Amino acid sequence: MSHSACAGLPIYLDYNATTPVDPEALEAALPYLTTHFGNPSSGHHYARAPRRALDRARGQLARLLGATSAEIVFTGGGSEADTLAIRGTALRSSRRRIVTLATEHPAVLRACDSLRAEGFTVVLLPMDGHGRADPGELRAAVRKQPTALVSIAYGNSETGTLQPIADLAAVARDAGALFHTDAAQAVGKVPIDVAALGVDLLTVVGHKMYAPKGVGALYVRSGTPLDPVVHGGGQEAGLRAGTENVAFIAALGQAAEIAGRELPGSAVRLASLRDLLHAELEAALPGRILLNGHPAERLPSTLNVSIDGISGRSLLATIPELAAATGSACHEGVDAPSPVLLAMDLPAERAIAALRLSLGRWSTEQELRQAVLLIAKAVTAST
Repeated sequence: MSHSACAGLPIYLDYNATTPVDPEALEAALPYLTTHFGNPSSGHHYARAPRRALDRARGQLARLLGATSAEIVFTGGGSEADTLAIRGTALRSSRRRIVTLATEHPAVLRACDSLRAEGFTVVLLPMDGHGRADPGELRAAVRKQPTALVSIAYGNSETGTLQPIADLAAVARDAGALFHTDAAQAVGKVPIDVAALGVDLLTVVGHKMYAPKGVGALYVRSGTPLDPVVHGGGQEAGLRAGTENVAFIAALGQAAEIAGRELPGSAVRLASLRDLLHAELEAALPGRILLNGHPAERLPSTLNVSIDGISGRSLLATIPELAAATGSACHEGVDAPSPVLLAMDLPAERAIAALRLSLGRWSTEQELRQAVLLIAKAVTAST
């Protein structure tokens, strides 16, 4: 049963912002907050269980990604993993050029900005009207000048649009550039195999996949040159200093185990619910629903629509029974059109009218039908 149904709380349709912690993940964490409190880097009895927990979690996440345990670097979250991927590779390279998209998460864009301030050129690749990058455009971009890194997210956090990552990574590889994908929104929602994708670096975020906030990971393909951005005691094979957050890492490992167990069935279920939500909205508000993002190549959990003639933010303010968003949680609270939708060349009026409805493990058909009634009633009242 859904969390909101149990507690009498608002219907939760903001899973892309954060997910509830799965009870199994919480249970996996607790021993390392109590009995097994030792530092995994110590040389005595109290280090043994925490060290085994790190090894276990590394293996669990590696299996989900099709990686090896040695290729998993635990971090304090997704923004840190993105920064490590982008700055850690760029500063090791003799090439001074980065290629990315205007629709990337702020963690990627700000890391690129920091490199621009240090003399790097940052190229923003063109996209189509769905926010998808064209491998041909990338090929033209990386041929112009030697490129150190291409960073393109697997699935967009606002629209859910999925990128042709394998094709893009192949183009980068042919040009001698490394390829990073921020897969925060994709891991656990769609099957991922890093070998098949051909990526060099891939970001994982715990709180997007039913683990706690404050833990993440970076997949680093074996042999990829990378400098740390957090210096210190040499943990995580020297790539991320600081005593590991064993409890949260154990939770992340268990979350990865659950995701692997439930895929691909969970993706099928979510896509079915997402499409039901879309159809019910169109039936309730005929002619007023515009889909933002790719109609097919999209995360199974994400529906981004603009409702003609309304302000998404104002609308949600009138529906306290619904917890949803107008865009990325990193942009919420700003009364302006979504930068992601504007970067897709959508009109400002359409961007202002957008709602992001994101589903997850405990979303139910009953909740979605109720959400449609609430939205339709509020739209009718406001127009």
